[in-house]
Amino acid sequence: MSGAMSWPFIRLYLLVLLYFSANSILNIIIPLQGGALGATNTTIGLIMGAYLFTTMFFRPWAGHFIQKHGPIKVLRVILIINGFALILYTLTGLGGFLIARMLQGVSTAFFSMALQIGIIDALPEKDRSQGISLYSLFSYIPGIIGPLLALGIWQGGMEYFAVVMVTIAIITGVFGYSTKMNNSETRPTKMAEQGGSMFNSFSQLVKNPHLYKCSVLMLVASIIFGAVTIFTPLYAEQVKNGNAGIFLMLMAGTVVFSRFSLRKKIPSDGKWHSSFIMGTILVLAIGAQCVSFAINGGVLFFYLGAVLIGIAQAILYPTLTTFLSFVLPQANRNILLGLFIAMADLGVSLGGLIMGPVSDLYSYSTTYMICAILGVVMLFVAYDRRKMFIG
Repeated sequence: MSGAMSWPFIRLYLLVLLYFSANSILNIIIPLQGGALGATNTTIGLIMGAYLFTTMFFRPWAGHFIQKHGPIKVLRVILIINGFALILYTLTGLGGFLIARMLQGVSTAFFSMALQIGIIDALPEKDRSQGISLYSLFSYIPGIIGPLLALGIWQGGMEYFAVVMVTIAIITGVFGYSTKMNNSETRPTKMAEQGGSMFNSFSQLVKNPHLYKCSVLMLVASIIFGAVTIFTPLYAEQVKNGNAGIFLMLMAGTVVFSRFSLRKKIPSDGKWHSSFIMGTILVLAIGAQCVSFAINGGVLFFYLGAVLIGIAQAILYPTLTTFLSFVLPQANRNILLGLFIAMADLGVSLGGLIMGPVSDLYSYSTTYMICAILGVVMLFVAYDRRKMFIG
């Protein structure tokens, strides 16, 4: 096999799988532990949101440092920080969880940027969308079995939690230290010097129409993704016969299947495909409404929502990322990609920080109905009769 499916890239994807396996467990354990300790949805949302809020803040800096020092040097330092964060989860309570989430957020900012930049730089343009899709696919594979494993840990005793976290930290660190990225690790630093000031790049979020449109779409979509992931373990208890583990497993399994089966369908030509993106966002909105209606309609709507949201997750992120990799200026592309991915992180974080209080004031069902409405609004943002492509 060659291109995005060659062995060096498969090693990178396996590292992604190992790295994100801890999160698939923590996404269940932290809300359940918080609920058992009497924490409000606002508090749980704050702890869960701290992870990607921190990631969002450090994304642009990650792009800058990786562009300057290369992805491999950055990656090896970050794996140590990630290991420390995972071990900290085993030694503390909710207060320590907040600190650990922030440390994990820092490491994830640099880890994901290092791998995605390495993949983009190393692959030819025709394979770029496949590489990004496979990266995203392997980040979701742990979500298939992680939720069920987390529920097993929760029901069997939290003493197993420490063993699992320490094991993941060690295996990820050892495997990651031996990873290589072909020529991307020796990328010269001249691009970083040409890229201009780091702070000047932030203005491109508004000035660059491509970056602005993609960032708004990803921000709002990620608010929906975040609200669904964070509060489903608690909402499932209110849905008759609902099971959070099955819901998250279905959603992650759909992401994995869709990203692999549709990886060649994702546009990789630098053009804006309005109908394709609008269709994806419509699927997301319908999925959120299905989850909202499940409280009255039953568990079938609950699980149908998981599948629809999974399809949207599988398609939207690699589509927008691939488009931006073509249209952003080469001189500061990595930093601007970091800003875009930061918007995705911010959205997931806001899904907990904003929707937590909404759930406290109203209900989980109302929260997901608001998410569906936000999705419908984004249809108008995605629509564009003009051909947006490289000039």
